[in-house]
Amino acid sequence: MSWQGAIETTVKGLGYELVDVERSAGGLLRVYIDQHQAETPTAPRAITVDDCERVTRQLQHVLEVEGLAYQRLEVSSPGLDRPLKKAADYGRFAGEQVELTLKLPFKGRKKYRGELQEREGGWRLVLAVDGGADDGQRALDFDLEEVREARLVPVIDFKGRRLPQRSAGAGRAGAEVGTPDGAVVDGGRIQ
Repeated sequence: MSWQGAIETTVKGLGYELVDVERSAGGLLRVYIDQHQAETPTAPRAITVDDCERVTRQLQHVLEVEGLAYQRLEVSSPGLDRPLKKAADYGRFAGEQVELTLKLPFKGRKKYRGELQEREGGWRLVLAVDGGADDGQRALDFDLEEVREARLVPVIDFKGRRLPQRSAGAGRAGAEVGTPDGAVVDGGRIQ
């Protein structure tokens, strides 16, 4: 079994999602895990130190049994700026703010930021444009093969109020989203 297959099988077997694996020339093996969406679809739970420890211990045993060499193993959460690697990641985080880097420039730019949306046959990034003739919103349609890197835009709350939790459908048109003051936004209307 390959090291990639051994890690993926182990992480999935423990009920987590494998986000990414990095191997460095110095023997560092870095594994990023997240809660499996099927396990926590409505209220995703953050990865804890206990989760990382559990996966680390199991991976140490599996990698030793499989005879796969490494010098140091690190298991962690993907962070607030979670990378989007697979088509399933894009579907899971549709409606969220995303930073996108294209492989080739489009209209002189490679980096874009906006709301990720699913479209027939691909994906769309809705960009907010301020000022000038472009005041309003524009969209960038793309396929996954055109993307070099995509990451969630971190949501940080410095005021101490609780933000609505991210969910698989948060931010989609017609979805109800709570605001910090308790109002409900339904399809763009505050009620």
